[in-house]
Amino acid sequence: MALTPFRYPETPFLRMRLFATLLLVFMAAVFVTASHFVDAHPAIPYLRAFAEASMVGGIADWFAVTALFRHPLGVPIPHTAIIPRNKDRIGDALADFIRSNFLTPLVVARRLESVDIAGAAARWLTAPRAPGGRRTGLPQLATRLIDALDHAAIGKMVREAASKKLRAMELSPVLAGVVEAAIDGKRHEPVVDVAIQWAARTLDAEESTIRDLVTDRTSWLLRLASVDDRLADSIVDALRRLLIEVAASPEHPLRIKITEGLRDFAFDLRHLPRVQAKVEAIKLDLLDNPALGDWLDGLWGNARAALVNAINNPEATLGGGFGETMRKFGERLEADPALRHAVNVYARRAGVGLVNDYGDAIVALISDTIRGWDARTVTDKLESAVGRDLQYIRINGTLIGGLVGLAIYTVSQAIG
Repeated sequence: MALTPFRYPETPFLRMRLFATLLLVFMAAVFVTASHFVDAHPAIPYLRAFAEASMVGGIADWFAVTALFRHPLGVPIPHTAIIPRNKDRIGDALADFIRSNFLTPLVVARRLESVDIAGAAARWLTAPRAPGGRRTGLPQLATRLIDALDHAAIGKMVREAASKKLRAMELSPVLAGVVEAAIDGKRHEPVVDVAIQWAARTLDAEESTIRDLVTDRTSWLLRLASVDDRLADSIVDALRRLLIEVAASPEHPLRIKITEGLRDFAFDLRHLPRVQAKVEAIKLDLLDNPALGDWLDGLWGNARAALVNAINNPEATLGGGFGETMRKFGERLEADPALRHAVNVYARRAGVGLVNDYGDAIVALISDTIRGWDARTVTDKLESAVGRDLQYIRINGTLIGGLVGLAIYTVSQAIG
């Protein structure tokens, strides 16, 4: 049977845990050896007392460290596996700690007083292009912060927020305002022109259909006299002349009727409950459509991609006249202390306002995230973060326990 080769641990935590365990094993070996040769030399009992106390201290600290994360040796001893059993309480306590010490308006305001946000923005807007085509500093930091976000959770939040907002919004007054504004600015006229052109093309394409309908509804006797052909010609010619006249005359009565119909429709949207109910039903049907759901799902992804591209490629984003305007604004911001102070004050107020409005939501996100982790995930994360220092506790407990045991044995021998 082949033996599995020993592999030296890769992480500092695992290396320190191995060292602490080997030190405990070494003290056990010293204790056994000293017990066997206890009469060989007067110093051996002192070495034995040191090793014995070291084992006691090392095992006690091993038990204490292990009990934080799991049951020692798999035995469900009471008050062990403390972190997995209390992960929800730990998450709530961590969230409350962050809320009380970091996300209060007063703390944020004090921290932002020493931050020159306007100066950083001015330097970014006016900084020359770095080698490789990207600007260093703030863009890389912003990109990493964006990449570190939980995009699935944010995408879901954006979709739910947009859907909730659309469902709560009364669409009828909005449509009424759009129609009225279009009529007042005569922006509906191009739409009417397009509709007339479409009607003319449809008439040309369906002329044969109209003639067939007239023929089908004309008696055989009239068809013998070709009355159906003359009647069809009259209908088609009349419709064609009507469309030509409407297209040519902005003041045509039919155009006026269309405008009046649009105004009546806007009035109905504002004041008639049955029309409003129909519009709301159509809106809800659209919101329940999977295609619209897919579009809402892509809102955050598209916004994130555009934001990252704008941050990493400012020359492309800030090209042309807009880019020159932004660079001049950066120069003005850098040279004008009063303007920079005003921007910093506004940024601080905005930051404090965000914390005041969304601090509880951020804290809830932290707490809910930890609640959503399984116990093993929490244990692994915390143990990897502080496990190396905890192994030092085991090592110190082994050595200090041995020294205390040696001191006690020495005092007892002196008294005896």
